[in-house]
Amino acid sequence: MRARNDGQVIKLLFNVSPDLFEEYREPILEALRRRNIEAQAGLPGAIPPEKVDYIIHATGGPIKDFDPFIHARAVLSLWAGVEKIVGNTTLTQPLCRMVENGLRQGMVEWVVGHVLRAHLQTDLYVREKPLAWQRHVPPLATERSVTVLGLGELGSAAATTLANLGFRVTGWSRRPREISDVHCLAGAESLPRALAAAEILVSLLPETPDTIDLLNAETLALLPRGCSILNAGRGSLIVDAALIAALDSGQIQHATLDVFRTEPVPADHPFWSHPGVTISPHVAAATRVTSASDAIADNVERAESGAPLLHLVDRTLSY
Repeated sequence: MRARNDGQVIKLLFNVSPDLFEEYREPILEALRRRNIEAQAGLPGAIPPEKVDYIIHATGGPIKDFDPFIHARAVLSLWAGVEKIVGNTTLTQPLCRMVENGLRQGMVEWVVGHVLRAHLQTDLYVREKPLAWQRHVPPLATERSVTVLGLGELGSAAATTLANLGFRVTGWSRRPREISDVHCLAGAESLPRALAAAEILVSLLPETPDTIDLLNAETLALLPRGCSILNAGRGSLIVDAALIAALDSGQIQHATLDVFRTEPVPADHPFWSHPGVTISPHVAAATRVTSASDAIADNVERAESGAPLLHLVDRTLSY
């Protein structure tokens, strides 16, 4: 097995909960072994900070001060979202977010499933179960407009898949993008056009200072009346009270939410009882252990060979 040039094996510090350590430790070590890299792993306290080579991080990990890890070459996140750590001023090491095929495929399947549910109005038969014989013939996908907010790794994959199914897809992002068969818009000035095109709105935006409360009373009013909303980006993107008001008025027909400002959703939150809300328990893009371990091992291998790290977070953009 290949060791570091100094003769020491690579030391991985897991800044995660004990249960996540047990879940990910051996799969990541095995993924490294397949790449002929020898490594040791431990929780905080098991490895002297100055000896740590890489930090495997997940939200809720006990380490908040990264200053002592003077030789750590990178902090590798197990999750796609890094908003809880990106603003940490003690974090001077390179930070990489999780991007991997399992996470991407999971998000695409969640988005497509719930877009089709809204498009076909499946709830008319599954949830409401009318007692009379009522035929509802939905339009074809080519007659339905879907807007995807956020065209990063996950958003681009979802938008492309929806376009391949025939939907008229508009994509919106902070910076200009080009995606085949997707009408791409960019910048704050084009957001009203993106919203106005959305019979179904899919939000996959990360949490940044510019996206918090992006969908509020004013912007929700720009959507076509009776629009359906899917949010699998971050709970802070939508003002809860404004969404409830829009549902009550009929401006929004239904909202399927996978992310929330507080998770788990408090028992007394009106989302639980509102007939226009479907709660999905943050499963749209769950990290899969096997594919995520390979992604971590790939980045370690790259760093050890002198290649640039993948999925490096831009601190100025928060993602």
